Amino acid sequence: MQLTVIGCSGSVPGPDSPASSYLLSAEGFHLVLDLGSGAFGALQRHIPADRIGAVALSHLHPDHCMDLCGLYVATKYSPAAPFPKIPVYGPAGTAIRMAQAYDLPIDPGMTEQLTFNDWQPLQQVGPFTVRTTPVVHPVPAYAIRVEHDGRSIVYSGDTGPTQALVELARGVDVLLCEAALLDDDPSNPPELHLTGSEAGEHAQRAGVGRLIVTHVPPWYDRHTQARAAAKTYSGEILTAVQDAVYDV
Repeated sequence: MQLTVIGCSGSVPGPDSPASSYLLSAEGFHLVLDLGSGAFGALQRHIPADRIGAVALSHLHPDHCMDLCGLYVATKYSPAAPFPKIPVYGPAGTAIRMAQAYDLPIDPGMTEQLTFNDWQPLQQVGPFTVRTTPVVHPVPAYAIRVEHDGRSIVYSGDTGPTQALVELARGVDVLLCEAALLDDDPSNPPELHLTGSEAGEHAQRAGVGRLIVTHVPPWYDRHTQARAAAKTYSGEILTAVQDAVYDV
């Protein structure tokens, strides 16, 4: 299983990266985890749009889902169209939200090009076994665990501190975890994001093999966030950068 960072900028696209999007590939199948602002163009440097096997949305904030509009346009109007219908997994109401984002009639919305599925605790997506758990955020949001051939990765999505993330990530090879807030900042809003040290704490408690720190906003430094994570996590720490490729 291979992980490619398509976009890792937190909250907004930044000068060095689009917003959140990650590509998991195995057995010729490509699963896109989130497709945030600016990510669809960057994704096409790695695979053509008609090779996307499925899209998984952690939640419906624009920095995680809005470039689904671009994918919809490609599936409908590009010379490669019509594509096989692409499955999209997300919170309840995703189909309606995305139709509204593109100012489409709710029925059919995007459903003639994309097949929308509400998240379940367990689903099979191509060769991947995918598990989810709700996490702590102002909107319905999910952490996502993907397993293939004895290897596993958990993507935190956006979350505040929560035992649910620890339980989902228990023993995984890789935790791809957001660290959007600074340590010891009294202005940090509650139940929104993790600090670097909180990301490390979740990784340590879950006993993960590696921690990849991601979703750092462009106004903060990703290396500062990784150093903060190292205060609470004793394993290997990497910082996500656009176009980085990792074997899980």
